[in-house]
Amino acid sequence: MAQFFEIHPDNPQTRLIKQAVEMLKTGSVIVYPTDSGYAFGCQIGDKDALQRIRRIRNIDENHYFALVCQDLSQVSNYAIVADAAYRMIKAHTPGPYTFILKATKEVPRRLMHPKRKSIGLRIPANNVALELSKEMGEPIMNTSLILPNSSGMLTDANEIRERLEKHVDLIIDGGFCGDKPTTVIDFTDALPQIVREGAGPIEDFVQH
Repeated sequence: MAQFFEIHPDNPQTRLIKQAVEMLKTGSVIVYPTDSGYAFGCQIGDKDALQRIRRIRNIDENHYFALVCQDLSQVSNYAIVADAAYRMIKAHTPGPYTFILKATKEVPRRLMHPKRKSIGLRIPANNVALELSKEMGEPIMNTSLILPNSSGMLTDANEIRERLEKHVDLIIDGGFCGDKPTTVIDFTDALPQIVREGAGPIEDFVQH
């Protein structure tokens, strides 16, 4: 049965953040809030935890995970960020965006797009997610909480508990945190490409 933490969305309790991170570091799969709904999270290099999330969501090896980072300096450890992209990302983070960038060698191969060697990264405007990443000292491997045969994201922590308490190790209740996925922007080419329009406005990324 999963543990259930109620963590304050504005002032996350340090004790609970530390407990959650200890669980992540020992192979746990968690559900936690971001600024674009609840998400599954696990440690970057944990192959078993990654496979558990894939089984829960019923997704295959072609589904790619994003890395949730605490800030831009952490992003630059895992991705190659050109100056123009850096300025645009800086102007829109923290926020509900996933940025696809060329991956550095710090990223495990199984997390990259196999041909393009790219990775999705995000800095969410959610204090719980940011504090988890900060305490980890590295990004959290992340994918949205969308269950098989479901038309949308689960937004209520108690409903998530009913559905998933036998499948994950920890559920963090951080209140309502949105019901739209991130807007996905691809920066792997010269000009940014909008892959998916979601919670984040796209106007600044559209070429006029």
